[in-house]
Formats: sequence, C-alpha cells, structure tokens
Amino acid sequence: MAASANSTVSVASLSRRDTIVSILIIAGMFFIFGFLSWINAILIPYFKIACELTHFQSYLVAFAFYIAYFVMSVPSSYLLKAVGFKKGMMIGFFALSLGAFIFVPAAMTRTYGLFLLGLFTIGVGLAILQTAANPYITILGPKERAAQRISIMGICNKFAGIVAPLLFAAAVLRPTDQALFDSLASMADDARAAALDELVRRVIVPYSVVGAVLLLVGIGVRYSPLPEIDTGEEEGDIAQANTGKTNIFQFPHLVLGAVAIFIHVGAQVISIDTVINYAGSMGISLVEAKVFPSYTLSMAIVGYFLGISVIPRWISQKNMLRLVTFMGAVLSVLIVFTRGEVTLFGHQTDVSIWFIVLLGIPNSLTWAGIWPLAIDGLGRFTKIGASLMIMGLCGNAILPLVYGYFADKIGLREAYWVLLPCYLYLIYYAMWGHKLRRW
Repeated sequence: MAASANSTVSVASLSRRDTIVSILIIAGMFFIFGFLSWINAILIPYFKIACELTHFQSYLVAFAFYIAYFVMSVPSSYLLKAVGFKKGMMIGFFALSLGAFIFVPAAMTRTYGLFLLGLFTIGVGLAILQTAANPYITILGPKERAAQRISIMGICNKFAGIVAPLLFAAAVLRPTDQALFDSLASMADDARAAALDELVRRVIVPYSVVGAVLLLVGIGVRYSPLPEIDTGEEEGDIAQANTGKTNIFQFPHLVLGAVAIFIHVGAQVISIDTVINYAGSMGISLVEAKVFPSYTLSMAIVGYFLGISVIPRWISQKNMLRLVTFMGAVLSVLIVFTRGEVTLFGHQTDVSIWFIVLLGIPNSLTWAGIWPLAIDGLGRFTKIGASLMIMGLCGNAILPLVYGYFADKIGLREAYWVLLPCYLYLIYYAMWGHKLRRW
C-alpha cells in the first residue's frame, strides 16, 4: 500500500503484508544508521593519530556527530510534517551523502575541522531519519510488542556496528601500520607530516563510495512502498486525557524519558567508542584493539535476541528495563574496581575491559524499554515528542567529552566512574519516572 506525501493512512488499516514490508524497509534504514554511527569507534583513535590529537580533542568526533541531533531534531519534525515521511527520509539520505563527500577535501588537506563538519552533516541526516523511523516502528503494531520490534531494529543497527569498524580497518589500515605509529614520534617534521598525509588520505575512496550509495538509497526510499502512516492518532481515552494540553512539556514521562535517552546513549557510546583507547592503555596495538567495539556490539545483539525471546511472554517491557539498568550500574562499578590479567579470544588484557564489553547487553535493551514508555499516550503530540526524544541523542556528543576530560585528568580506567550516575538515573526512570503524568 502506498500513500502520497500529503495523505496518511491509519496503522490499523495496513495489511499484514504492508506491515512486514514497512518493517523490512525500516530495518534496512537502521542498518545504515548503525553503520554510520558505530564507525566512530575506530575514527576516534584513527584521527587521534592522523591529526595528532589529545583524548579530549579526539572525542570531538562524537561531539560533532551527535550535537547535530540537538540542533536538528525539532526542525526535523516540522520538515516531516511539511513534506511527509518519504520525502523527508530522502532529504535525510541526501544529507548523509553530502557529509560523506565532505571527507574527500578534509582528507586531501588533513583538516580535522573539515572532518568534523562532514560528521556534523551526517548527524543532520541521521537526525531527520531517526525522527521519522523511531516513532514509526514503535506504533507499527501492538503496543505491548513495541520493545520486540525495536529490538529487531537494534539487531540490524548493532550488526552494522560490528561490520563497520572492521570494514573501515580493512580499507584504511595495514598490518605494518603499528610500526609506523611507533616511529612517528622520532620522525623529522617533514617525514611525519608526509606519513600522516598518506594515512589520512586512505579514507577518500571508502567515503566516496559510501556517499554515492547513500545518494541512491535516498532516491530508492522516496519511491519505495513505505506508507505514510498517521503517527498522531488519538483514540477516545488518549484524546480525553490530552484535552487542554498545548505542548509536549506537559508530559512529564516524555521529558524524563528524553533525559533518560540522553544519558543512555551517552553511556552506550562511552562503552563502545572508548574501548579501543582503553585497550591501548594495556599495551594492545590499534590493529589488535579494533575488534573490541565489535565484541561490545556482539553482546548488544545477544541482548536483543534475549529481548525478542522473553518480551512480553516471560517478562514485561517495564521489568526488563528495570533489570538491565541495574545490571549496567553493577558492571560500571566492576569496571573501576576489578583488576587482574586474563586471556580471552586470544587477547591478554585486564579483566575490566570485558566488563565494558558486557555493557552491550544492558545497553541493548535500555533504548527498547524507554521509547514505548516515553511516547505512550502522546496522541497528536507524537511527532514533536519523538523529536524531543531524538534531541536526547546529543548525549552521545556530551558524555564522551566528559569521559575524555576525566581520562586526561585522572586516567582512562577511573574516568569510567561517569557511567555510575548515568545508570542510577536510568534505574529511577524505570522504577518511577515513567509513571509521572503531571508535574
């Protein structure tokens, strides 16, 4: 079933085939989101070397990428309202393509600021796409199974996250690069500059290909059978409850949910984007350490399959959220306090790095638990409420910088203390915050 940009259809009117096709298209989009987002895990240490940065400066990769969500989330909701889902998604993909192409002049000149502009532009495109895709998949089926559907999207997202750093590493890193990295400090200025120029220009071909593919995907989505569904339907009870409400800030559970998303995604990115540098502090080379984000994301996929298997049959969405947020708090403490050498999967490391890897499990189901609770009962405020939730993704920009600041000041391990208050707030939202319907 197709609909024009200016006409919408009710979710209830969609056939089973329409629903399945729509879920598959959105799943493909979540794969692309994951590919472009989680590649930052290896871009951070890569730019740190190629552009000679501090830890704090290198985490500006995450800041530039995710601050776009803060800037664009609300404008995105108005864009989608004006042009419809499919045209809006096409514009989002065009922005992704432009951001990828900006990497070409950035690499030619080895200008970190241009790389950050490219990442910001990619973030703008993702803000538009996520503002559309998340409420879409949340309401595309029974409410009590929303966490299941979001978990399926999460599998696509995190599988892309496993693949992306490995493909990037295969495209731009060489087996002999560690010797190059070790010798940079002793090189003459001209020789070092030439070596770093050659290193950073390796991104030109991969990002040119990515930019071209994204351009084609945007055109494909525009002419896909994805229906323009009505995300703002209000049934009798919801319409009555929302009588007299004029803005989204009159929904405390939504506002607190957006804060929860801010904290959750920031904590999640810390666990993925910092693990390579943390492995490096144990004497592990970048060529070896590049796999650790994939381990964390693999644990996230385990978590998603767990969610699909047991929600809501064995455990409700709410109780699963309570369980995983508590698990995150416990793992945060273990990262800081537990010490000891272990050998796993051929890596000789401190045991604490494997607790970071295990954070993938609770992190996977936190997003899926927060979204249905936060947008429950919004009715006609759903699109603008979703934009507030997407604005919370700027936590990915802020919290890694907080970690990077403390990493420079007190050490990479001790900086993981920033995770504990994050999970304590998420426990609060899971237990009490989502229940608030008035301030």
